[in-house]
Amino acid sequence: MAELPGTACWVSLTTPDRRATEAFYGAVLGWSFDDGALAPEARVATLAGEPVAGLNEAAAARGLPARWTVFFLVEDADGAAELIAERGGTVAVGPVDFGSGRTVLGADPCGAAFGLWQGTAPPRWGVGAGRAPVRLCLRTCDPQGALAFYGAVLGRGPDGAPSPGGTGPRLRTGARPGDPEPAARPRWEVTFPVADPEGAAAAARRNGGSPVALPEGGVTVCDPHGALFGLARAEP
Repeated sequence: MAELPGTACWVSLTTPDRRATEAFYGAVLGWSFDDGALAPEARVATLAGEPVAGLNEAAAARGLPARWTVFFLVEDADGAAELIAERGGTVAVGPVDFGSGRTVLGADPCGAAFGLWQGTAPPRWGVGAGRAPVRLCLRTCDPQGALAFYGAVLGRGPDGAPSPGGTGPRLRTGARPGDPEPAARPRWEVTFPVADPEGAAAAARRNGGSPVALPEGGVTVCDPHGALFGLARAEP
């Protein structure tokens, strides 16, 4: 479970069609969906009774695109939002009260979207814990700038920012802002563990998704509404 400010505490999917999205991810990843504990307008995806991710249809009503968003725990959402702007990023939504906490949706200077959460972190969730995302990776056009930006906004030193190694979020260079292929643009990559990545990709295709080939390999899927996510083989 995420407890330290600056650590990833949740991932959430913005979608314009909750029912269709639940059907897709249920078929591909075997998820079930429950009413959210953080806010009534949010849903929580679970697997074997454990929380995996959030599902937010309300955010789509604000005009936000379908996408996966990584949320980081902060002590002061309002202060962090000011730092986003000061450091060359943009704030798309917030700071606003959301359920039991306060949240911000923004983007870093390269354009990778992310979220901030001030409040209690969702219980029994953590990167690499159980069925939580097996990997969080920042695809960026400016690795050194990303280290400085996230280190400042999240209130931690360089060890709290994305890094090429270690156990935290990883950095992948070479992202291209404005690239016609969305998978090549700056973004936070969210990857889920499955027993059979190729089989899950085939299930995604049968249910309206589109597997995307990337130069570095791996399985990336575009869901029916355009949100990208990765698949990785689960460790025994």
